[in-house]
Amino acid sequence: MNNVKRIFTVAITGASGAVYGIRVVQQLLKADCRVHLLISEAGWEVFRLEMELDTSDRQACLNGLFGDYDEKDLLIHGLRDFTAPIASGSYKTEAMIIVPCSMGTLSKISNGNSGSLLERAADVILKERRRLVIVPRETPLNGIHLENLVRAERAGAHIVPAMPGFYHLPKSMDDLINFVAGKVLDSVHVEHTLFARWGEKR
Repeated sequence: MNNVKRIFTVAITGASGAVYGIRVVQQLLKADCRVHLLISEAGWEVFRLEMELDTSDRQACLNGLFGDYDEKDLLIHGLRDFTAPIASGSYKTEAMIIVPCSMGTLSKISNGNSGSLLERAADVILKERRRLVIVPRETPLNGIHLENLVRAERAGAHIVPAMPGFYHLPKSMDDLINFVAGKVLDSVHVEHTLFARWGEKR
């Protein structure tokens, strides 16, 4: 019996929509995956301002979001921790998801500027030809944003914009969040039941 866990890195940056990243992590843990989690300082600010979470005790905040998780399955890294395993291509991370991805983070990744563990981990994924999923959450987009998205895609990134669909007849905000999170999980081939697919009974 194969008990080897699938390993993913998830980064939550300072773009609006941190709830997408939280939902993705929750679902990965539910699917019995191991998750290396990175949260930028601006990401923590979004937790506080947009989700009205108490971030004064960050560990308590994470416990509230992800329950009594096994520390072997959810590993939290600081952005300056370049000794983390995800900083090396020899560590077998299957994929990395940046959700949501700010335009500043996108710019650094698309230009090879690895100033933090977040950008270094993304660079490692690209150089090892593994799946990097970028979930941009910005509107409108200017020419620089678009060029950076194209550069990232040409380098191997998979772009999944945070654009909820409506064919599943959403009834709540949660339905819209689940749709985007589900599309992200689809992109890394993780099973879920977050939304009804086209042709399925709704």
